Amino acid sequence: MTQLTTIDRTLVEQIVRQVVTGQTESAADPASPGELVVSISARHCHLSDEHVETLFGAGHRLTPMRELYQDGFYAAEETVMVVGPRRRMIEKVRVLGPTRPESQVELAFTDAISLGLQVPVRHSGDLAETPGCVLVGPAGVVELERGVIRAARHVHMCFAEAERLGVQNGDLINLRIESPFCTTLLEDLLVRADATSKLEVHIDTDEGNAVYLDGATKVELVHQEKQKKPCSCTGHGK
Repeated sequence: MTQLTTIDRTLVEQIVRQVVTGQTESAADPASPGELVVSISARHCHLSDEHVETLFGAGHRLTPMRELYQDGFYAAEETVMVVGPRRRMIEKVRVLGPTRPESQVELAFTDAISLGLQVPVRHSGDLAETPGCVLVGPAGVVELERGVIRAARHVHMCFAEAERLGVQNGDLINLRIESPFCTTLLEDLLVRADATSKLEVHIDTDEGNAVYLDGATKVELVHQEKQKKPCSCTGHGK
């Protein structure tokens, strides 16, 4: 944890005494079956059961605040402060549920820069050789030895949707975004197919701003080997 050696422990002790409260993220709009939803995934973290209790108190369980677009997942009432080297920190980082076996923090590139961290682009759960950070909650502190990533862009879908689109779990696909000023092709979205997921693309805030997603008039998935022939899956921007 060489990146954390300059953190002032007195500062951390002061932060522990602060009650971290939160702000909400915008939910994805409902979509018809087969309609593509593109969501901006703002900075957030996933916590293990052990770390939930350390940060929020013995016996504490996450409190669902709002359901996410994917069934069974939610934004929790709880937030944490993320502290990087040289006293840099981001307050009120939302916790998403349910809990996971290992805690993980997902940041945009500009978030990582503001914390003074060199963060790799990784698929969720691939945490080997990633930097750590300090998480601060109202009841305690967790020092992660690893787990801070910039989440690679990806698309969720069910197996039936994957078959319709001609892709399989683990494939790569592209996303074309039409907007008035900056029509863009984002390449190498990982296809994450399972039995129950709804069709939804996740990109981070930097990517969403760069492609002007809020002003998009059309979004579509495009096969990599046939970039001029989109999949029969389109939608509108947020």
